[in-house]
Amino acid sequence: MQAVLVQLVLSGIAMGFVYALVAIEYTLIYNSCGLLNFSHDKIITLGGYFFVGTFLMDMNWSNIPAVLGSVLTLALLGVIIAFVIFIPLKNKPRLIAIVATIMLGQMINEIAPLIWGGLALNPMNFLSGTTQIFGATVATAYLYIIVVSVIILILLQYMLKRTKLGKAMTSVALNKTAASLMGVNVTWNMAITIMISFVICGILGILCAPIFTVTQTMASMISLKGFAAGVIGGFGNLPAAIFGGLFLAIAENLICLALPSVFKDVVAFVLMIAFMLFFPNGMAGIKENIKKRQIRKQMEVEL
Repeated sequence: MQAVLVQLVLSGIAMGFVYALVAIEYTLIYNSCGLLNFSHDKIITLGGYFFVGTFLMDMNWSNIPAVLGSVLTLALLGVIIAFVIFIPLKNKPRLIAIVATIMLGQMINEIAPLIWGGLALNPMNFLSGTTQIFGATVATAYLYIIVVSVIILILLQYMLKRTKLGKAMTSVALNKTAASLMGVNVTWNMAITIMISFVICGILGILCAPIFTVTQTMASMISLKGFAAGVIGGFGNLPAAIFGGLFLAIAENLICLALPSVFKDVVAFVLMIAFMLFFPNGMAGIKENIKKRQIRKQMEVEL
């Protein structure tokens, strides 16, 4: 029982970081361009296809050069798509912008099998094998996901809080007009933000390839649960997104102890609907409400 619990918790932590990164991607593009990108799942899948299909299989590169090549390809693609699709859509009605991102995902979905075929691609000898932890057998890929995700989140936090680029991204998210008047190049800032989002998608596609194998629907559920994690944690708040992702992934894993595993995916959407109904600002909103109540009590005591 202990081994099973450790296995469920560790795999839940790994997938929780994946959901958190997806939630952060949604936030990055929403803050920079003011639109929700519903093609995240296809961009993650594209990262997997480039890594396995192009660099490992077609070009016979080793693992590390293939990872670097895939990340750089996604970065370049992110800049191109930023100027072609996302930036021109920023002043369009929100419904048109959302439909455009859905169509972008559909385009990727239709083009992928024409280039890489319709069969599942498996990255042989990449993050393969298992590791014994406290008597539990855990896939090595999950441990790499945890380590790489923590590194990405630390770098993101440092960039947003400590660098000029991060402060410019924050100012653009708060007020594009004021940021422009202060000398920030809003257009290029948007492009860089979208590029970062695409890079994160590419890394997720690479890390998830050994677990799910690369198919057209590889990241469909990951994207939906990442959105749910954002709703549960609170969009726009990096620590809250992390907490929301971890809470969601561990909860859906632990539910398997009481219910059949077919109910696992239901948990995410039940939680998302519950938070949307009762806590629309997520866990971050709950924390803010608690602080407000404490301030009110202090004021009442002083009066």
